[in-house]
Amino acid sequence: MDKLIHTLTRKYKTNCPFTIAEHLGIHIRYADLGEHTRGIYYSKLRRRFIVINSRLNSHWQRFICAHELAHDRLHRGLNRFFLDEYSLSNANKYERQANEFAVQLLLKSTVIRPGETLEQFFRKNYVPVEMLKYYR
Repeated sequence: MDKLIHTLTRKYKTNCPFTIAEHLGIHIRYADLGEHTRGIYYSKLRRRFIVINSRLNSHWQRFICAHELAHDRLHRGLNRFFLDEYSLSNANKYERQANEFAVQLLLKSTVIRPGETLEQFFRKNYVPVEMLKYYR
C-alpha cells in the first residue's frame, strides 16, 4: 500500500484524491445517498465511478473520495454487496484497508510537528479525526 501511494503521488504530483481519480479516468459524481452511505465505487461498461454523498461536508467528501479510490486501486472487481450477501469473506477487511489507504494518502505530504497531537495533525490536514484508528 505504501509503494502504491508513493507511486500515485509521485506520478501525479499531488495527494489530492480528486485529481488522482481524474488522471485515472474515474468519474466523480455527487448524490444524496441517504444517512448511512457516504460513498460508492462501481464500474459499468468499463467506466469507473465514485459517487460521494452530497450531504457530507468538504472534508468528509475528500476522505470518501480517497477511500473509494482505494477500492479502485486495491479491490477492483470486488462487490461489497455481493460479499455481504453471498460470501463468507469479510467485507470489513476491505473497508479497513480502504480507510488506511485514505488516511495515508491524505497525510502523505506532511509530518507531525514536535508537540503536535495526532488529533491536531488530522485536523490541520482536514482528515476526519474519526479515522485516527487507521493511522499507522
